[in-house]
Amino acid sequence: MPLRLLGLPLLVLLLAGCDIPGLEPDPRIAQREADAKATGSACRYSLRGIEDCYSLNPKASKSQVFAGWKEMDQYMRDNKIAGQPSTIVQAAPAAAPVEAEASLDKDTEKVVTSRPKNKAKAAPL
Repeated sequence: MPLRLLGLPLLVLLLAGCDIPGLEPDPRIAQREADAKATGSACRYSLRGIEDCYSLNPKASKSQVFAGWKEMDQYMRDNKIAGQPSTIVQAAPAAAPVEAEASLDKDTEKVVTSRPKNKAKAAPL
């Protein structure tokens, strides 16, 4: 009986020192949280509001984005850092080239150009 009582604390001490796979938190979750926090910091530095940051990054955790935004706000206030406005420019859609047909008007002997009509209209955005 006393040998069994000694075995239990010995077993507990042995298991306390080992890393059992599957008991640690998933590193991908920690990485996602760190990315969301960095996103919030970047939004604050680029002078974006927190609501804009949420709408631009819908997959990021809102609580972590806010934590990063708040942390960067305090850091910028403490160190008197001015933010940099974002310079996102939306590219204009490229216009399709229109081919003109040239013909000779027999009566006036002038070159007349006519443009073909677009048969399909683009859907409104």
